[in-house]
Amino acid sequence: MSEFGKRSDGHPLDRPVWQALTGRQHNFAVTRGHAVRFDPAYGPFAAAIDASGAALHDLAMLAAEDEIWLLEKNPPRHISGLVRLKQAGCVQMVAHTVTATPLRFDIVELGADDAPEMLALATLTQPGPFRAHTHALGHFIGIRDQGRLVAMAGERTQPDAYVEVSGVCTHPDHRGRGYAGFLMREVAARILARGNIPFLHCYATNTGAIALYRSLGFTPFQTVTAAAFSAA
Repeated sequence: MSEFGKRSDGHPLDRPVWQALTGRQHNFAVTRGHAVRFDPAYGPFAAAIDASGAALHDLAMLAAEDEIWLLEKNPPRHISGLVRLKQAGCVQMVAHTVTATPLRFDIVELGADDAPEMLALATLTQPGPFRAHTHALGHFIGIRDQGRLVAMAGERTQPDAYVEVSGVCTHPDHRGRGYAGFLMREVAARILARGNIPFLHCYATNTGAIALYRSLGFTPFQTVTAAAFSAA
């Protein structure tokens, strides 16, 4: 048995993007045949119903105007008509409880009025794909210093009973104060309070981040692959 445990096939987190866009987040979807993606204004993530030639052709068509990212257990290695830009293994982690912390910071609720600042912070810090309307995929919270947004965290995909913690970032001038861990705990606690299960993704090589997430209450569930493609 691996670190992630032995599981049966077909778990919602095996293909979280497909599960989200054909389920609770279908209103953010752009569909072509047997493939689906987030509207590009919200993000580049996409998925196909299976690895058949017809489904992968539909997936390639969705990348005609904007790159796509696949995030799943066994993504296709090759998609005709597309160029693979990058591929990396990720640890998928879940939390059924969150640990306590003595840290306390003033939280601000973030929304449409904060979108330009959120995009600017994400562009600077690169927490993962973040677009002009990514903030609308779920609830986001942040920390301000003298009115300036310096840290944030929120939600992205929502496959079945799971909600992904994402968009976690801190301005370089404000790191080392515990902002990220504090905000992640709060986001995860809110997800649990709604009766859902928080999960997240972290590059497998980022051992420091994995250790931080463990300290918050997240445990490794399985490995998945992130792969980005663009039109040839």
